[in-house]
This record gives sequence, structure tokens and C-alpha cells, in this order.
Amino acid sequence: MKKPYLLLTQSQIPMYPRKVGVKKRDKIFMKRKSLLYVIIDIIIVAISFLFIAWLKPATKKFILPTYLPYMVGFLFIWLIISILSDKYNPKSKEKVIDIIASISICDFTILAIISILIALLHITGYSRMIVFGTLILSYVLECFSGFIYFYHRKIRNNNVMVEPIDISDSRIQIPDIFPEEQPEELLHSKIENIEDSIYPHLKNRYLSKYPELLEFIENRLELEKIHKDRSLILYTHTLYNIENIEPASQKLFINLHKVNDIRRINKYFIKVNKNLKFGGYFIGCGETLKERKNKFFTRYSKLIAIFFYFADFIYKRIFPKLPITKEIVFAITKGENRAISKCEILGRLYFCGFELVDLKELYGKLYFIVKKKRKPIENAEPSYGPIFKMKRVGKDGKMIYTYKLRTMHPYAEYLQKHIHDKYNLANSGKFKYDFRITGWGKWFRRLFIDELPMLINWFHGELNLVGVRPLSQDFFNRYPDDLKKERVKYKPGLIPPYYADLPNSIEEVWESERKYLAKYKQHALLTQIRYFWKALVNIIFKNARSG
Repeated sequence: MKKPYLLLTQSQIPMYPRKVGVKKRDKIFMKRKSLLYVIIDIIIVAISFLFIAWLKPATKKFILPTYLPYMVGFLFIWLIISILSDKYNPKSKEKVIDIIASISICDFTILAIISILIALLHITGYSRMIVFGTLILSYVLECFSGFIYFYHRKIRNNNVMVEPIDISDSRIQIPDIFPEEQPEELLHSKIENIEDSIYPHLKNRYLSKYPELLEFIENRLELEKIHKDRSLILYTHTLYNIENIEPASQKLFINLHKVNDIRRINKYFIKVNKNLKFGGYFIGCGETLKERKNKFFTRYSKLIAIFFYFADFIYKRIFPKLPITKEIVFAITKGENRAISKCEILGRLYFCGFELVDLKELYGKLYFIVKKKRKPIENAEPSYGPIFKMKRVGKDGKMIYTYKLRTMHPYAEYLQKHIHDKYNLANSGKFKYDFRITGWGKWFRRLFIDELPMLINWFHGELNLVGVRPLSQDFFNRYPDDLKKERVKYKPGLIPPYYADLPNSIEEVWESERKYLAKYKQHALLTQIRYFWKALVNIIFKNARSG
């Protein structure tokens, strides 16, 4: 196995003498970036104006000739106030709240000036909906852009420079067995007296009130071959009871307390992994999002349940994933009764070195049986926030990181192999059934909202506007050799040829990419233009989606 990556903090990175002329180039670069922010701001205001005008059908025929002079004046005021307020210098803001505050102060100043001008000049023949609607929508889009910018900067300038390990990357070799441990066939030694096994103790004592759970475990494990002295059954949400257990000493570990209340879930799972022998079993449970929702709607009337569930959704699912609010929520709740999806529970278990044996919903919880398969993944950064980066194969086979809005539950990336082994691929090359995708994620994907942060990669020159889809190493390895060789000669794209050709099988997807790459090789710009417009028509009129 490769040596772990060397972690470097900013203070440890070696410093080299600056070359002459670097400072001047930095100033030119900053001016260009500021100009880019101005252009983006103008586009945001223009889009907001046209969208709000589109919502008011009566003004459609006369909107441009009537409002254009005032729109130019409005833009002039907008840009002057924005420049004076230093809004186009987000690099000077250290926190996301500083960026949002700068945008808020600037936009509310513009709102005040526009309102005063309307009152002083007695401008009454224009729709207030268009004027103030443009302001409000522009403000929302600017805040969203500011949040994306901050998150992107935070990822790039993080003090710990570490390359996350992708479990789906075939180049990373994780040993299936530890040299210091025995093979799995020696795990279950022969027990002469069944009373020495864990089975009668589970049946008559620990799980006597949970017959269905005992039956579930019996059907998957040979309990008669697991010694009682190598088993541990607990009902706890703390590390205290397993802190002093000898490493690699247990064959079976059962915790009947739901994982939702464990303060540091990964730390707990890693400790369990350490205490188990290779091939040992861990049995636990958790309350999934589905079961959490059912609890609200069985306890209360529908109207009250909707109100409580919405409040719980904001407090327990949105706030814990935002940079500012997550620390506040964690301080208040101490990490207890958190909302966790089935995907996150399994993803954390795989991340911590386990492999799924079986699942079953019982008593309002999801019970899992997992097997210790390897050591936990080290030096990795599991995705958790609303924006995350994905490791993808770029030009010349180099790995790049593409940015997306989250459409999957946290820790979904660690279930890639599990999903691939269990579920077949759809015609588009994606999984036919993927429980990792959230409810709103399906809508984000249909409306392409999740791919908006990939514009960052486009601005950085890592992606073309049109090109083959950037693939994970795992998917890339499944492609035919000739197509893999051809793919890496060019940059991937935001809009893949899939949307232009609308293939019906994975083989047709490959053929679509071959055809696109052959045309791109002859006429790069013309091919991108043709495929862009054809894809746009299919998306709008034929409801083309990636699945």
C-alpha cells in the first residue's frame, strides 16, 4: 500500500524568493478578476430583469423600449455603488458572512437610492413589481454566487493540503486482510458446549424482548460458533464502555442504541473496528429519515405533522450542513437525535472499514449487520456540505476536482462499489436505483441546478462548454480501451454529447462519444456550437435529462 500523503500546513510550505515582475502580474490578474465580477454582476441583473418582466405578461410587448433607458440608468447606479462599497473585492472578506454583509449593504443602499429617485421624480408609470422584483432577485442570486465563491476559496486555500482518498479509485490498493490478524476461516472456532456460545444468552436474555431482531441475526450469522467471551452487547451512545477493550479481541459487537445519539459517529465506528477481529461482526441500528418522517405523521394530525417536520428539516438537516450554523446546532444538541439517512449510516460504516451483510427495518429503526473488512480510510475528507468536489479524470488522464451542489446524502461516495455490485446501470450509464439521491436532489438534477458550480471549472479552463462527461476513475475504468485512450486527449465538458444524440443504452453512449470526439478533432469550435444548440433544443423541447 502506498505511503500516506504528507500533510502540510501553510506555515510548513517552503517559501521561495519571488521573481521580479510577479507583483505586477498579480495586480493585472486582480484587475481582470474584478472585471470578471463586474461582468457576472451585470449578467445577474439582466437575467433578473428579464425573468421578472417575463412573469408580467402585460408588459412583454413593450418591456424593452419602455424600460431600456431606465434600465441603463439603474445599471449605472448599481455599478457605481458596488464599486464604491468594494463589493467586487471578495478576496478581502475572511468569512462568508462578510461577503453576504457586503452584498447586503450595497444592495440595500441601491434599494434606498432607487426608492428616493422614484419618489422625487414621480415615476408612476412603471411596474413596481419589475423594479423591486429585479432588485430582490438580483440580491438572492448575488448571495448565492458569493456563497459559491467563498466555498470554492475555502476548499482551495484550506490550511491542510491533503488529497482525499477515493474508495472507487482502482489505483488505491487496500489490503483485504491485515498481516497481524488471522484469516477469516479461523474466526469461528469450534465450540463444544452450545452454552458457551452467544446464542442462548441472546435468546434468553439480551434479545428476549426482540424476537424479530434475533430471527434476523440468526438467519445471517452462525451464532452457535461465536463464543460468548468474544462477544459484547451494549446499549450506549458513548465511547466509555469500549475504551479499554483489547484491540482485535471481539468476534461480535452489538449496540442496541441508535447511532443518531452518538456524539462522534465515525470515532465510535473506528473504535468498534479496532476492537473487532478481522471478519468480526458489528450489529447496530439507526433511525433513518424515512422512519423519522413516519414518526411525525403517526404522532400528530397531518397539518401539525407538516409544520413540525418542516421545522425539523430546517433545524436538523439544513443547519448542520452550513458553515455558520452547524457549530451552533452541534453545541446545542451535543450531537444527539440527529437526522441521518440510510445512505449516511451505510456510507460512514464503509468509510470506517466495514462491509454490509444485511439490513432490515424493525421497531421503527433500521438494523444493520456489517463485517469488518479492512482498516478505516485515512487522510480522507468525506463530503458533507451543500457544495462538494468530485475527483474526475481530466485531460491527459490527470485527476481534476469538479464542483457540484449536493444531490446525494452525505458519505454517498463510499457506497459506489456497493451500489455497483447490487444494482445494474441504466441506459444513460447511471444506476437504475440509487437510494443515495435525495428528494430535492432529483429535482435539482432535472433542472440542472446541481451543475451550476461546475461553471467554476469552466472559468478555470478545466472543462469545455461542450465535451465528454467528466468521469470518476471507477466509471472510466469500465469504458472500452480505445475510447479511454481517445477521451483523455481532450478536456471534458459541461454539456456532454449525450444530450444531443439521446442514446438508449450504455453502448450507444460510448458510440455517441466516439462520434463527437471524431468531429471535435476535425472542427473543434464548430462541433461545440452544433452540439450545444442541438442539446439545448433536446433539453427544452424533448425533456432530455441525464437521469
